[in-house]
Order: sequence, then C-alpha cells, then structure tokens
Amino acid sequence: MEASTRTDDDVPCVCRSVPPVSDVLKRGRIAAPRLLVAGACGDAGKTTLCIGLLRALRRKGLAVQAFKKGPDYIDAAWLSRASEGAARNLDVYMCGEPSVRASFLRHGAQADCSIIEGARGILDGVDAQGTYSSARLAMLLDCPAILIVSAAKVTRTAAAAVKGIQQLEPDLRLGGVVLNGLSGDRHRRVTSRAIEDSTGVPVLGALPHVRAASMPIRHLGLVTPSEYQVAAHLTDSLERLISEHVDVDSVLSLARTAPWIAPHGWAAPEEPLMGRRDVRVGILVDSAFTFYYPENLEHLERLGAELVPISALDASDLPPIDALYIGGGFPETHARALADNRPLLHAIRSLAQHQLPIYAECGGLMYLSRAIHSGVETFEMVGALPVETAMTPNPVGHGYVDAVVVGDNPFFPLGAEIKGHQFHYSKVISGTEHVDLVFMMSKGKGVRARHDGLCVNNVLATYVHVHAAGVPAWAEGLVAAADRYANRRRSLESAIEAAVG
Repeated sequence: MEASTRTDDDVPCVCRSVPPVSDVLKRGRIAAPRLLVAGACGDAGKTTLCIGLLRALRRKGLAVQAFKKGPDYIDAAWLSRASEGAARNLDVYMCGEPSVRASFLRHGAQADCSIIEGARGILDGVDAQGTYSSARLAMLLDCPAILIVSAAKVTRTAAAAVKGIQQLEPDLRLGGVVLNGLSGDRHRRVTSRAIEDSTGVPVLGALPHVRAASMPIRHLGLVTPSEYQVAAHLTDSLERLISEHVDVDSVLSLARTAPWIAPHGWAAPEEPLMGRRDVRVGILVDSAFTFYYPENLEHLERLGAELVPISALDASDLPPIDALYIGGGFPETHARALADNRPLLHAIRSLAQHQLPIYAECGGLMYLSRAIHSGVETFEMVGALPVETAMTPNPVGHGYVDAVVVGDNPFFPLGAEIKGHQFHYSKVISGTEHVDLVFMMSKGKGVRARHDGLCVNNVLATYVHVHAAGVPAWAEGLVAAADRYANRRRSLESAIEAAVG
C-alpha cells in the first residue's frame, strides 16, 4: 500500500440533491425499507457484510442509502464508496434522538433500501445498561436487525450468544443472523440448526473464513479507501463474497418489513438562517485529511459559504479564502510529503499570523503544530501553533467528549456546550504553556489534563471532533469568523484603492 496524493474519492461526499426537510414533510407515510447490521462483538465482520450488501443491492438496480452508527469516519468512507453516495452518521449521544430520526428520514426516504452499520457489539453502549447501543438505535428507528456472529470454533455456543441478546433486549426485532468464520458445510449446518431451533431467528448467510476478504487495518481501524490502492477491487470481491454466501433477497425482504414512517413524527422543520453570508471557506482535503462529516460541510454551505477544496500535499499556495477548515486524518503517515511542501506550510503560517480564521481538528491540530515526532524522525509542520506533537503506541484519547467553552476564541461564545468525540494516537508534548486552552472537559482527555482547544490569533485547534447537527454553533461561528475577516479584507482593499487613486 502506498499513500496517494489526491483522488476524487478524497473529496468528502456532499449530497447537494438532498431534499429540504419541508419537502419530506409534505409527503404522506413513507415506506423507507431499512435494517441495521450489528455484530455479536466488535470486529465480527459488520463492514464486510454492509459493503457487500450495498453493492449487491445496487447490482439489482436499487437505490441504497448507507448509515453508520456512532462517531466514525473511516467505515463511513467505505460505505460511501460501496453505495456511491454520502454515508451518514447516526449518533444519539452527540446529536440527540430527534436529530438522528430526522437525519435518517431526510436521507433514507429517497432510498429503496437503507443499510445501517452498527458499532461494536449490538448491546454495547456507554454504560452497563447499553445506553446508546446499536440495539437502541434499531429500536429508535423502528427497524429490524441482522446479527453477524463469529462462529469460529463453536457451534451451539453461537446460539447462546443470539439467545442472550434476545433476552437482554426483548424489544429488539432480531430478524436474521449471518455467520462468519465457518470451516465447512457441516459447521454451517450444525451451527445454523442450533441457532434456528433455539431462537427462532433464521440464518440468512454463512461466510467462510476467507483471509483475502479481510479489510485493511492500521492503528485507528481500517485504512481509508483513498489510501488503499486496490479499494475498487476489494469492494468487488466483497460483493461476490456476500452474493455467494448470503441470501440477499431475504435480507431485502426483511428490510421491507420495517413499519412505514409518518414524516411529521420524525422530522422537524429546518430553522431559518441567521443572516446568510457569502464567504469562501478553504478545506484541506486529500488522502492525508479525509475526516469530515457531510453535514458539517452542508451546514457551512447552507450558511452561505463556498467550499474551496485544497490539497495539503499538492497545492503550493492558498487560493483567496476567508477561513480555513482542517479536519482529521493521517498526517503522520503523510508527514514527509506534508513537510516537503514548504510553500504551502509557509503560506498557511503567514495567513495565520495575519488573522485568517482557521479551525482544526485532531490531524489538523498536528499539521498546524511546529513539528510531528514519529518514531526517530521529526517532520516540520506549519508552526501556526507554538507546540509540537508526537505519535504514541497506544490511544491517548478515545470516546465521547463533553466540554464547555471557558475562554475567548474566534468561533464559539463563552459558555457554549460541546458534545463530540476523540480518537487519537498522538499527543502535544511541548508548548502548551504559551497557548490559551479554551475548552474545559468534563468527559474525555484534554491536551493538558481537562483542558483542550489551543487558541492563537484566529486559530483554534482541538483533538475534539464535532458534528454540526449536535453543535450548530460550530458552523455559525466559523462562517461568522470568515465574514468578519472578509469585511476587514475588503475594507483594507478599498482603502488601498482609494490611496492609489
């Protein structure tokens, strides 16, 4: 595997054909066939199954919509590739139940079938009661679930796992099981019979132990499709695997048993815009920076921002922009190429010193630092922040985040509450004493103890990822900061023109 620079797959999917909520509300009851694919444990094969199902359903000529439960960028990128559309994240913790149901309706109402990939094990949530689990999401969306179960070296014991899930969540409609890791026909027959006799749940598929079908993995999980040179070949292979070993027609029939939806009970009208602004917001997007929720970009556009894609690997300068948004990704695996692009590093540092609003998350924070230390090597970065970062062998921060804004910054009002998530194998190793930290975290790991949000000039960088549906103040703040910068720039240009004239 080699790192590429930029391909069309690097550009975040922003579905501009999504209908307004008002159009959805005009419709009567909506069929919205749907199902959730969950695992009996983590790494059970959910993404493999979902990719194969999406491709197989598309092969039948159906319009499909992919969703991913919880905070995730990489699985969602693979689902987007398989469905040939923007996969949407459904996260009740960050965005709340009304927002999740509205998002599903808005994007799933147009599809012949929606596939929702769960997270971790089907009952796993943030506490011992399974709060915010995949099972609870299925019940919230009133849809059946398929459980993928690892049957490696077990037979009737697999039935015990299915039976236990039924007993712990009796309101969950478990409509089918897919077995994974089978060693042969006898293994399949015995395990399927045990499950169906003990639970009444039909076995809809049985996947052999196929090492070649495994997904490419590294420290944050899967490798992004934009970095995997044979991604198209892999998705084709997964389609063949699922079509051969899973009863796709029965899966589709199960999805069609989901109750019809009354739109007014699921979607609220969109709030009116507060002073639409015409500004240009640059986005670093390439194989180094791919972590962007589609809703974040759509919220910026809805507020009047023109999004300007920029490759941190290829661009030698910044185009005319009024703000810069740098999402997460893998700057550490592209560190040499990023460091070698010195013209762009200098351009960003110079504009940061001249008050260009810059908002950066996780990998973006690393890129704006003075340097990234990775192993025995050190790579010079932008230097807009007087800190240095280093890679670590284990996760430094992982999970949901609750924070409150306690310091002045360009984007959020004081007292604003932020719900987000973090997952990073890097840490800030020096320089925080020279930077204001404007987030106080009650949940999650900060840059320094419970503090996060490094703020210098008009730059705010954080390890916290936010979803615009859960933190609407984020998009409003970024566009407002861009508008203030644009007005200052226009005033200066006018003054210069007047002086010259």
